Amino acid sequence: MTVAMAALPQSYIHTPLQGAKAHPDARAWATAQDFESQFLSTMAQTMFEGVKTDETFGGGPGEDTFRSMLVEQYGQEMAKSGGIGIADKIYGEILKLQETSK
Repeated sequence: MTVAMAALPQSYIHTPLQGAKAHPDARAWATAQDFESQFLSTMAQTMFEGVKTDETFGGGPGEDTFRSMLVEQYGQEMAKSGGIGIADKIYGEILKLQETSK
């Protein structure tokens, strides 16, 4: 994976912004991360639709309930760890909208 990423041009490698100095508007950044989290959760949900449950240790209505919670947590953790770059773009757009509304 590292070798493949090294071959990519720098513009294709997403590096998340880190720290409070990078995001002076904490509410806007939280909103952008929530949006990315929901997007990633939706994408992960479709990934799990084709997974068969093991009858010995799984199945039933409880698994469906907890799987949706698990997928939601996957989305949140992916967004917190940098995600795929949607939060950065949304954050920039939120800041632009705030500036134009003043």
